[in-house]
Amino acid sequence: MIKELGNKYKNITRSDIETFLHFCEPCQQKQKGSKKGVVVKPIISPDFNSRCQVDLIDFQSHPDGKFKFIMVYQDHLTKFVVLKPLEFKRAEEVAYNIIDIFTLLGAPTILQSDNGREFSNQIVSNLRNMWPELKIVHGKPRHSQSQGSVERANQDIENMLTTWMQDEKNRHWSEGLRFIQLMKNRAYHSGIKMSPYEALFGCKIKIGLNTSNLPHDVISTIENEEQLAELITEQSQKVENEVSADTEHITEQPQNIENEVTETEKITEQPQNIENEALHTEQQLATTIKLNNENANIMRTRAKENLENQAKKMMAWSDKKLLPVAIHSTVRVPVPEVDKGRLDARSILAIVLEVTSDGFYRLGTRDGVLKQLYARSQFTVCQKKLLQIDEVPIETEVALRTVAKEQSTGTGQGFFKCICKTKCQNKKCICLKNNVLCTSKCHFSTTCCNK
Repeated sequence: MIKELGNKYKNITRSDIETFLHFCEPCQQKQKGSKKGVVVKPIISPDFNSRCQVDLIDFQSHPDGKFKFIMVYQDHLTKFVVLKPLEFKRAEEVAYNIIDIFTLLGAPTILQSDNGREFSNQIVSNLRNMWPELKIVHGKPRHSQSQGSVERANQDIENMLTTWMQDEKNRHWSEGLRFIQLMKNRAYHSGIKMSPYEALFGCKIKIGLNTSNLPHDVISTIENEEQLAELITEQSQKVENEVSADTEHITEQPQNIENEVTETEKITEQPQNIENEALHTEQQLATTIKLNNENANIMRTRAKENLENQAKKMMAWSDKKLLPVAIHSTVRVPVPEVDKGRLDARSILAIVLEVTSDGFYRLGTRDGVLKQLYARSQFTVCQKKLLQIDEVPIETEVALRTVAKEQSTGTGQGFFKCICKTKCQNKKCICLKNNVLCTSKCHFSTTCCNK
């Protein structure tokens, strides 16, 4: 534009051109949005099993025999994960594995998932009939930030699987899921400042004798339970002898024969019977269980405090990067790829109508008020006011997809994608149903009849 204007006019500065572009609606709509910040209001769970997240990792391009998906189930507070290999992502199989986890760890108050058919299906919804307190919460459409915790865990799981397969020279990732689950749960989490296992059970995870205080050369010689008991007894006696020797050295009390005889008599007079020893052992076990329960509660409280501190830092960083937007400002809202045609604009223009107490924004367009509340990180502010409040029909509520379709020059749909396993010869194929040929984004079958 600078080059063309220079051939006809003089003294047209770059600032003048930028001002013109700020007032150009098509120019604003086709611009890319700025890099997004974090969610305005991070989710903080008060206790274990108060909120859990579930998601699927698609391994169809790298199947392991009959397994093509990984189901990731994560508790939001403790970050404890459970991994399950799946053959398909049908509702029946997903519901079966979720019930398996519920019967092991209990059903959460809130189960948060994405908007996939495998979770919104009626079969999964019937889980609430078995657990009335269970509430199904879906994330925002095509908005992975509402599933940020489990999405981040997906990346770690994929990286761990890659390393495990390379180290073990094994292509069967379904066999390594159990080891990856253990590695993930015992690893230090920067958000809760501890491992997920510690946050859930209140103690460090034990992996056989390797986590004990016995020397490694001694552990290799143990073959049965009796040898292990003898070694533990010897170790405890050594510790007691060292403590008693240190005590005698510090006190340096005179030890004469009369005192020794008196002490010997006192020792022999003490009753030593099996019932007292059993009672003492039961008391020790009860004390140990009580301490573990207290430690678990302390660890979960500490994990919650650490998550709250992390949320404050995230919000401070987000507020610094993304400044608040005034009411009646014009903003650009990006349109998802599946909701816009190939030749449609990347964004739609909207005006800020209201800012809620939680920091979310209600936006209006020329076609109506958007139903969904938007976080500050989901739109970009325009430099100039391109919309007026009088242009917005306040009484009409519309979805973003509807607005994109109304402003589209075509059908308002980006592309169709099918996952057919047959030859795409009937109306069950989404592409064939909409009179669209299958593309490389569809299935991997080479026997497709709709190409």
